[in-house]
Amino acid sequence: MIVKTVLMLLVFITPLVIVNTGIISSVWLTFALYILSGFGMAGIGMGIMHDAIHNSYSKNQKVNKYLGYTLNLIGANASIWRIQHNVLHHTFTNIEEADDDINPPFFLRFTPHTKWYSIHKFQHIYSWFFYGLSTVSWVTAKDFVRMVKFKKMGFFKGGTAFNKELSKVILWKVISFGFVLVLPMIMSPVAWWIILLAFISMHFVTGLMITTIFQLAHIVPTTEYPLPNEEGIVEGDWASHQLFTTSNFSPKSRLFSWLIGGLNYQIEHHLLPNICHVHYRKISHIVAETAKEYGLPYHNKHSFFSAVGQHFKMLRHLGTRDKLSVG
Repeated sequence: MIVKTVLMLLVFITPLVIVNTGIISSVWLTFALYILSGFGMAGIGMGIMHDAIHNSYSKNQKVNKYLGYTLNLIGANASIWRIQHNVLHHTFTNIEEADDDINPPFFLRFTPHTKWYSIHKFQHIYSWFFYGLSTVSWVTAKDFVRMVKFKKMGFFKGGTAFNKELSKVILWKVISFGFVLVLPMIMSPVAWWIILLAFISMHFVTGLMITTIFQLAHIVPTTEYPLPNEEGIVEGDWASHQLFTTSNFSPKSRLFSWLIGGLNYQIEHHLLPNICHVHYRKISHIVAETAKEYGLPYHNKHSFFSAVGQHFKMLRHLGTRDKLSVG
């Protein structure tokens, strides 16, 4: 974890430092440096902050706290993400409206219970483009939209707490955007609009990588989308719910798993989010055997590309017509 942390932070920061020195006048090299930084950003998101905010990076909670701020460093916000991911997504996985991960804009449909529009017939084609733009939306607008939503849900007690958190969010974004976008526009000899396009390219790489990896775990034909009953209760226990709504992929590729922060073992992560991802491979055999013993599913795709194919198939199914049953 320490090696990965140092490596990903260097891959993210070093190219931007080079751009900020003003010694790079080549447009293509500028793009290359920003794209390289995008890979580092994705590595921070999947391999550092994810464990830290789950308090599973270290037994020392101060280490988890400060490494969680690496999410703030790349333009998002740890406090907001903790609510959206740790609380809502991990508690209400694949439950429409409750799980914010499957509540996208109207032109994307990630559950058979969501209202169908004719544009969804093409979502298996255009979704990937919007995956690439997801982190641009995240760092510019989505954090503020979620803050307002979470305030209405009662996560911020009183206006003072909300305003204090809002001030922190704005300050962190000023620092991040200042280093990644504004300062390069000032220091670099290339045109400001080139820097802006390179910035978007960086985020496109990050967004496409991160969103695809997370989608493969939940939006595939084998996962389920349970609904609450008339009393607003989802039947079954929480652990079984995670097995029905989550899928693993590419379990034999150690290097790939290392690069994406063990997120190919999403079942283990959802059941045991307080365990560092470096242990998922070893405990996966125990989880699989236990699921089999109790007659519960253990969804697993043998490779990354087979999982991508299944996600593509699911997007096409969900885009075919309203209330489509997927088997």
